[in-house]
Amino acid sequence: MLWLLLLIPAFTAAYIAIVRRKQRQLRQFGDPELLAELMPNVSRTRPAMKFTLLMVALALLIIAAARPQYGQKEKTVKRQGIEVMFALDISNSMLAEDVAPNRLDRAKQMLSKLIDQMVDDKVGLVVFAGEAYTQLPITCDYVSAKMFLNTISPDLIRVQGTAIGDAIMTSIRSFGSEESDASRAIILITDGENHEDDAIAAAKAANEKGIKIFVVGIGKPDGSPIPIPGTNNFRKDRAGNVVVSKLNEDMCREIAAAGQGLYVRCDNTNTATRALQKELNTLATAEFETKVYADYNEQYQGFVLLAFFILVIDFFIFNRKNKTLSKIDIFREK
Repeated sequence: MLWLLLLIPAFTAAYIAIVRRKQRQLRQFGDPELLAELMPNVSRTRPAMKFTLLMVALALLIIAAARPQYGQKEKTVKRQGIEVMFALDISNSMLAEDVAPNRLDRAKQMLSKLIDQMVDDKVGLVVFAGEAYTQLPITCDYVSAKMFLNTISPDLIRVQGTAIGDAIMTSIRSFGSEESDASRAIILITDGENHEDDAIAAAKAANEKGIKIFVVGIGKPDGSPIPIPGTNNFRKDRAGNVVVSKLNEDMCREIAAAGQGLYVRCDNTNTATRALQKELNTLATAEFETKVYADYNEQYQGFVLLAFFILVIDFFIFNRKNKTLSKIDIFREK
């Protein structure tokens, strides 16, 4: 918006050119001194004053439109809640469509609803397939959490598999090294298929640190073929047979039991979401502090008011001299 300030020198140059052209026309018409006697109410200074006031008002309005801001403040907000890490399976098997629209998208919908119901809790996000990565460290920024959640796809991890144990250990580390009085929980969302490491031992390790493991099994025990994105084909094994991905509920239950948590199966209803929310509400909360940086304070109001005041003054200034006032001469001798 500040580039509009270049209009002011452009208008000024145009104004000067117009004034000079009028002066040349008057000199061509007759003697300037004689013409001045014939036009006693014409003022040379008033038009220039009005133009200057208009340009100042325009500059102030442009500055106001640019939204000047200053006065950033840092405030500390006390929050009371729990800490939750979401560990989401993004292996290719999560593309199976035995729940609508598919396992991965259904899991993302469920997590989004859980985040919407949180107020002062901290959340984080771990994604895993054959390896596990922290996608979002523990935070109170729910907007960022949902933004990262929406961008998740199996393409994030090239190594395929289901490293549940690695996902749990990565989630534990993602809570940070600082001790907290707030309850901590890991919500693991997976189909439990082809798990490659010791997930039970990892769940027990989490339990020893006071972290509960809630497992959400997504899919159906009967299984479903895995579609190949962008095609009408399904994934096949080396023998050419269509791969059918099945929910491994037994493994999911064992992990939840080792982590002293709850196992629920996610389907096309909100049953799993309600069950998880009920369990999270029973966890003990603790008070922790989060620094929040406030936005800059808007300062455009003063520029608008000053511009309005100048325009009012300009309204009461006429281009010609006032006949009545011009007759008054307080220095004239009686």
